[in-house]
Amino acid sequence: MFSQSKGTKTRLQGQNFRSTYSHIGIYILSMARAATTSDAFNAIAEPRRREILSYLALRERPVGEIVASLRLDQPSVSKHLKVLRRVGLVRVRCEGRHKFYQTNAEAIRPLHEWAGTFERLWQRQLQGVRQLAEECMKKSNSQLIPKERS
Repeated sequence: MFSQSKGTKTRLQGQNFRSTYSHIGIYILSMARAATTSDAFNAIAEPRRREILSYLALRERPVGEIVASLRLDQPSVSKHLKVLRRVGLVRVRCEGRHKFYQTNAEAIRPLHEWAGTFERLWQRQLQGVRQLAEECMKKSNSQLIPKERS
């Protein structure tokens, strides 16, 4: 059973756990979670990191431009870039005191390939829905057309 109040002790399968809540659900604090820097999949679990990756996909950009365009705090952007850099999803180029970040396409390939398996599934399902809709339209159209009387 889960308790509904914030930051409470929770009883689950006969054991007591300390739990906390976020906008995506309940976390049981005593359960191990993978570090965001353990792999690319964990790193992109955070929506702001995905937003930063998308923004960097077009070209190399300095931190200030990322901050201004995405309207995020500079410390937050730096933290996210650090995580993305650790897992190899972005590259950094230093020019004097300035750092320029760019998406690392080779490191994103495994993510793309994994998501591609689901894209094929979605395409097959959408084709099935399309065929079903076309069949329904043919049936409804045939019912609307009056048969000729002889």
